[in-house]
Amino acid sequence: MLNAMQRLFPNPVASLTVADAYGVTRTRVNVGGGKSRPTIGMCMVQSIDGSTVVEGNSRALGSPGDLAVLLGLRALADVIIVGSSTVTIDDYGPPSKPGLRVGVVTRSANVDATKPLFSSGSGFLITTETAAIPTGVECVRAGTTEVNLAEAVTQLQGNFAQLEGGPTLNAAMLAADLVDEINVTISANMVGGNGPRLTNGAPDVLKRYQLAHVCEEDGFLFLRYTR
Repeated sequence: MLNAMQRLFPNPVASLTVADAYGVTRTRVNVGGGKSRPTIGMCMVQSIDGSTVVEGNSRALGSPGDLAVLLGLRALADVIIVGSSTVTIDDYGPPSKPGLRVGVVTRSANVDATKPLFSSGSGFLITTETAAIPTGVECVRAGTTEVNLAEAVTQLQGNFAQLEGGPTLNAAMLAADLVDEINVTISANMVGGNGPRLTNGAPDVLKRYQLAHVCEEDGFLFLRYTR
């Protein structure tokens, strides 16, 4: 497991930990009407040429440094938000951080409740008001035929929610103006193909983010953007 990386921007540092690089203060966002939501940070890896998958998943794009960043951000997060397809493809299990919950976004609520993610009590569903929920699985409900993401995230606890994809969910979150922070690893690989980008199917948007840091380890770049 990676213990240190170098920071290239701002204020170059030859060696710092993931906790030092990403451990900033995050607070809830006021959305009006007496409601608030966690700061939401997208965490993804992409190839040099922009693909987020190789043969259907992201594993080949990663590195020890990328895994360390993922786990380091999870250690800082109060909740994870992830799409049901990503949970299946990447075989999500209970997080290693005690008490960390995983909110699985699904319109249908058609999930296998016997999987360890759910049987452990770590996983819950973010779904519609009409979906049939498997016995024993907790849920957050918002929206009728589609999940109302803006309403759903106001029901989440804590200051920081980590958004882990996939690209279709990222696109929906971007369209709903819910992405406050982008933590992206630029893998030191070209992959070709027609794999999805960080967002897949989003409407045209132009949202400016500020570059907060650039770190590097073994040719992989770790970028953090904030609003």
